[in-house]
Amino acid sequence: MAAVSTDGHAGIIDVERAQAPSFGLADDFGERDTGWHEHHRHQLLYAVAGSLHLEVEDAQWFLPPQRAAFIPARAMHRVRCRTRAALRTVYLDARATGLAEATCVFAVTPLAREMILHAMRWGPDTVIGHQSDDAGGTDAAVAQAYFHTLALLAREWIHADAGLCLPRPRSPDLTRAFEYALAHLETASMDEAARAAAVSPRTLARRFQSETQMSWRSFLRTARVLRGMELLAQPGTNVTETALAVGFESLAAFSTCFRELTGESPSEYQKRVT
Repeated sequence: MAAVSTDGHAGIIDVERAQAPSFGLADDFGERDTGWHEHHRHQLLYAVAGSLHLEVEDAQWFLPPQRAAFIPARAMHRVRCRTRAALRTVYLDARATGLAEATCVFAVTPLAREMILHAMRWGPDTVIGHQSDDAGGTDAAVAQAYFHTLALLAREWIHADAGLCLPRPRSPDLTRAFEYALAHLETASMDEAARAAAVSPRTLARRFQSETQMSWRSFLRTARVLRGMELLAQPGTNVTETALAVGFESLAAFSTCFRELTGESPSEYQKRVT
């Protein structure tokens, strides 16, 4: 996929033709849909501002600024953004071993954030084998060591992934039900989702289980917690207001569900990510 770079590399960057085996790329953009595509390198996808919607064949995630994704080489994926976002992507040499074989999302620790941001120092035109004593030049030996270390650390971040994601529907009617629910999390109900999908509630319940291996109730709870995580990552957000905004009847219900799915309370999560 070509990208408009804002990290000092002017114009359109074709990441598939980049010289460097590993590099960083900064990209600031507005509303966007990348379409389905793949890369021949591994990818760490991170938005320092704004939120992304990542899809693979059988799963989808929301990526607020405190969560990043690892996408293995040759994995078909699609990224969408509804508002302005500041994307910082690290492309890792596909020969890096020990990484996950499937796309996953992980919490961005302070170390992960700084490692990803510092990787922007080496862009797609980094020339391997070039050495420079100029303080502003590229030191390929340092770059190689840095990305090797980053890949090793990424193994730890990936393995700590809680696996919190939503399934991706394949049939048109279930897709309509998903889209309705995600757009109306505060009030979404099985009856309304079935009406949007043009099927009966009983049929929708059966299709949910057979097509996604997840019940409607589990889907809705997970979607609401994920949306809550996105909102709580924004400074100044009130936890109680967030609980009501994503469809929980009370703070207690939100807190219980949040802890069951993430292992921490909404307040603990908010303190950690803001």
